[in-house]
Amino acid sequence: MNYFKKLGLANFLMLLLCVVIIVVAEYLFLTGDELHGIFVGLWAPTLLGVMIYLKLVNDGSK
Repeated sequence: MNYFKKLGLANFLMLLLCVVIIVVAEYLFLTGDELHGIFVGLWAPTLLGVMIYLKLVNDGSK
């Protein structure tokens, strides 16, 4: 429970969104729509990169 408090609600929701994006991408890829699956699958690492960037910017301003 302490880990979730430390993580924060916004970060937890963004990580949950990444999991949903990965599941949707896998579904698209495995149902035969490979190109859309790859396209949607690239959103998760992009979102994680934005999260890391915002964390670095926030820590640098303190």
